[in-house]
Amino acid sequence: MSALRNEPAAAAPGLLVIIVNYRTADLVIDCLESLLEGVTLPSDGAVIVADGASGDGSVEGLQSEIAARGWQQRAHLLALETNLGFSHANNCAYAHACSTLGKPRHVLFLNPDTVVRPNGLRPPLEFVESHPPVGIAGARLEDPDGTPQACAFRFPSILGEFESEAKLGPVSKVLGKWQVAASTGEDPVRVDWVSGAAMLVRSKLLDEVGLLDESYFLYYEEVDFCRRAAAAGWQCWHVPQSRIVHLVGCSTGVTKHRAPSRRPRYWFASRDRFFSQHHGRRYARWANIAWIAGHLVFRLRLLVGRKMFPGPPHLLADFLLHSLVIRSGHRETPPQ
Repeated sequence: MSALRNEPAAAAPGLLVIIVNYRTADLVIDCLESLLEGVTLPSDGAVIVADGASGDGSVEGLQSEIAARGWQQRAHLLALETNLGFSHANNCAYAHACSTLGKPRHVLFLNPDTVVRPNGLRPPLEFVESHPPVGIAGARLEDPDGTPQACAFRFPSILGEFESEAKLGPVSKVLGKWQVAASTGEDPVRVDWVSGAAMLVRSKLLDEVGLLDESYFLYYEEVDFCRRAAAAGWQCWHVPQSRIVHLVGCSTGVTKHRAPSRRPRYWFASRDRFFSQHHGRRYARWANIAWIAGHLVFRLRLLVGRKMFPGPPHLLADFLLHSLVIRSGHRETPPQ
């Protein structure tokens, strides 16, 4: 692990923003610009970009751009030698910041495919500061045109897995309280978990429940983290006054703005780990059955309506295959 950094700050940052890059340097630069040009990042804030061994010139490009834009005093670059996943990179960045800049009061885990609206960080910071039981706050994520995205949720469950795949009006109405996507409005609302694309966390909470679980290579790490926080008595809130543009999936290759790509193996592995870790293997199997049943209902509706499946290719086959792999007791290792 190598660090490209400048002189340490005189005092520990009030807010540390962590951005993980993996071959998305152009997106990172746009994200940094939204933070550092203007008054979006608080005066006591700092940013660390952790590069997950991109190997595509990202480190050199980011280092050059940070210097050219005069961001050296507030933006720091951490070059990791291996890609061990999203959680690992975030944890390394946090540990590095604590040792070089000082321990921050709050940490914002921010995706590289985001653009923070002007003053978009003030509302969640003020909300958390004024509500001591709140340990996690999420922003309103939106498309560039302002259309809101689903970003506040209930914890996954067996019935929630069926509902989310079936996508059937009457079913969704009956199973409303198990819908994963929570209803939000213009006011802050307490939820089970928020999107890790923009998740503000008290460092005190990190001290108490630990950092992100590195067993999750990518996906479900924020669900697991919010679940552990809730078990420790901390609250999680959605704060819609904080508005952040999210270019969905551009940092992972899974996006609604172009033909969906095949769902990666580590999505299935992370999903299975969450259910098994928090509910046990039997519950995880029933969650798989519910997902398959809901998916088949949706496929039947498409067949009757003579419509094409809009999701990732080979999704059902991949899900079935992974379920069989998990049932056999074998665990796949995410690609490096």
